[in-house]
Amino acid sequence: MEDPERAGKNNVDHEKSGMESSNSSTVELITKPDGRTARGNIWRLAIAQALAGANSVVAYATGAIMGNNLAPSPVLATLPLSIFVVGMALCILPAGVVAGRFGRRAAFLAGAGAGVIAGLLAMYATFVDSFWLFCVSTFFGGAYAAVVLSFRFAAADAVAPERKAQALSMVMAGGVAAGVVGPQLVTWTMDLWPQHLFAVTFLAQAAVAVVSAMVLFGVDLPKPSATELGGGRPLSRIVRQPQFIVAATCGAISYTLMNFLMTAAPLAMHLHGHSQASSNLGLQWHVIAMFAPSFFTGNLIARFGAVRVMAAGLLLIGASAGIGLDGTDVAHFWWTLILLGLGWNFGFLGASALVLECHTPAEKTRVQSLNDFIVFGLMALGSFLSGGILSAYGWDVVLWVSFVPLIFTIFALALLQSRRLPAG
Repeated sequence: MEDPERAGKNNVDHEKSGMESSNSSTVELITKPDGRTARGNIWRLAIAQALAGANSVVAYATGAIMGNNLAPSPVLATLPLSIFVVGMALCILPAGVVAGRFGRRAAFLAGAGAGVIAGLLAMYATFVDSFWLFCVSTFFGGAYAAVVLSFRFAAADAVAPERKAQALSMVMAGGVAAGVVGPQLVTWTMDLWPQHLFAVTFLAQAAVAVVSAMVLFGVDLPKPSATELGGGRPLSRIVRQPQFIVAATCGAISYTLMNFLMTAAPLAMHLHGHSQASSNLGLQWHVIAMFAPSFFTGNLIARFGAVRVMAAGLLLIGASAGIGLDGTDVAHFWWTLILLGLGWNFGFLGASALVLECHTPAEKTRVQSLNDFIVFGLMALGSFLSGGILSAYGWDVVLWVSFVPLIFTIFALALLQSRRLPAG
């Protein structure tokens, strides 16, 4: 039986061949950066990924704790983190519109501006003890995070097709530094202004976003051509492709489960009597585990295929939940977070690589934005459920619930791997 991933690629390549004449190939050659510029773009995007990743780490390290301190009800403690994800979901399509009309760099700089606003608003919320203002700040933080995740696709634009997965992975590898910088940023600054917990942390969050913007300003990506603005198949036809269904489903479930468990973990550690420093360190290793494999994930995808790498990621997420159910010591939380990060990396990067096979250059912005909207939309739902389940039923139930979408997705991947599906 033919590998559905390869079959799907052949199908979309066949569709592309009917659209891409020698004229459009010329357009692609003209608009693609040269080798030196492409390498510079990848390095700048990797550095910006490292800096911007601190935004998400600060949000997850402080969001539930600030929510628990400021919320009018304990049930709302994780609402700021859910609002963070809502910001990601609602802003990814507008960011795609900006990128499609004015170029990716314009979208990147707008995102960095949202990161600055997020840090300053959060700091002010600590001064006035405003829960709702803090929620607004996390919305802007989510908008920034949504734009940051498009860095991976921008890197893939700059290289030959056979190098796209590696370029995507190298930019995501910049998150390793975020895994070190983000938690330590919280640990070093959270008590510098004792009357206002995390106030200096949020100021530092804004400052790091400014530095990230300076790095991104040097990214040299071409503005969209007339072909890219007006060409391509209807989205309704693209989303029926088997490989797009696989990519969107696995990307969404990987990210949703990662967020579902990570949202609850810091507060669960707090409720089980573990220190903030222990929680910060757990998040540090979690974020490192999310991004460190990116140095070789691209090679794994090239060798074994995206579907197999995605399946491995889902199994690692399942193992993380199993360890969490085994106990509530600090070590249990840490290993849960580490395996969760590894599973997310394989699942999400495998899905992202598969998305690249689903579109032509003229379709890329619309397809990538739609994929991320699906991912973040489902992720927002999981984030809202996480806080409520943790508050009402406890950490163990959060872990058990995660197995439901996990088993469904593994079964769907196995089914798709075992049979050839018709192209859309």
